[in-house]
Amino acid sequence: MSRISCRHFTCYLLAPLSLLTCLPGSPASRSGAQTARTPSLTDVKGILVGHYTLKERPTGCTVITTGTAFAAGVDVRGGAPGTRETDLLKSENTVDRVNAILLSGGSAFGLDAAGGVVKYLEEQGRGFDTQVARVPIVSGAILFDLRLGDATIRPDFRAGYEAARTASDAPVPEGNVGAGAGATVGKLLGHDRAMKAGVGSWSLRRPDGLTLGAIVALNCVGDVVDPGSGKIIAGARKTGGGFVNAVEQLRKGYQTGTPFNENTVLAVVATNADLSKTQCNKVAQMAQDALARCINPSHTPWDGDTVFAIATGEWKESGKAADVGLVGALAADVLATAIGRAVEQAESWGAYPSAKDYAARKR
Repeated sequence: MSRISCRHFTCYLLAPLSLLTCLPGSPASRSGAQTARTPSLTDVKGILVGHYTLKERPTGCTVITTGTAFAAGVDVRGGAPGTRETDLLKSENTVDRVNAILLSGGSAFGLDAAGGVVKYLEEQGRGFDTQVARVPIVSGAILFDLRLGDATIRPDFRAGYEAARTASDAPVPEGNVGAGAGATVGKLLGHDRAMKAGVGSWSLRRPDGLTLGAIVALNCVGDVVDPGSGKIIAGARKTGGGFVNAVEQLRKGYQTGTPFNENTVLAVVATNADLSKTQCNKVAQMAQDALARCINPSHTPWDGDTVFAIATGEWKESGKAADVGLVGALAADVLATAIGRAVEQAESWGAYPSAKDYAARKR
């Protein structure tokens, strides 16, 4: 029996992985090889993703880019965001294309990594043409992961440069990497009950060629649930095993205090549809629904939940304008699965068990 991740969130197949169907257009399907490619953000043609993970402690950054500038939008729903160049993505503002999106750990210190991304893109001759210089447009956001290890170690200029330099169209590495290296979940009742999470990615491709992908660095106050069953898959732990159910404790009178520790979910959803900046903003807004489905509670005052949406414009449906409502609905669906994978692919670190290790302990 083979075990793989899929919607929503774990499937068991009575067949070897070699018999799974490859995503159409993937390297494996083109070569005739029988090895399945795990669905990933980079299945959206042209999308490149690079991680840089620090060795000194679990933190890092992730860069999402393409060979050419792309339309992008953003939706910031959490109460404690740390962002860069997100005002630029407002529909009424001038620049309508960006060159990269940065997701980073390290709290506000991690925004320094954007400088490295800018430097790399400048070396490639990419950026907004101001006549006197090409200025790379890099939007980004950070999450708080300073409690895991030495808080003076954060993603910096070099980390951003290396993440951009190594970005590729290979399936996105998941788990304790990049911006999700120090990610944890289930902190509403305190750190001694929290669990490890990380980076997750997923994609879908419709028969007509419309493709959606997502990547998430999952670092939330709330519990993570399977949206199909409502079952908690990672969150505040009971002493003897199982989950406390944070929202149930709130109903019973638990007072949260100020659980400002290692919070914020960062995500990027991407499509090959031809969308404007205004339309990307709507897609980002709809994609936030995935957080409400999978994280309980979500969008709290202690989270800086930020979702970017980008569109490469490579796919057009018989000359028709893209159906933004359709794209947004599918973006939320794909992001929900990526959230589940961010839990499933994580590895334990220190006092923070992964979902798979915690489940094994209960057995």
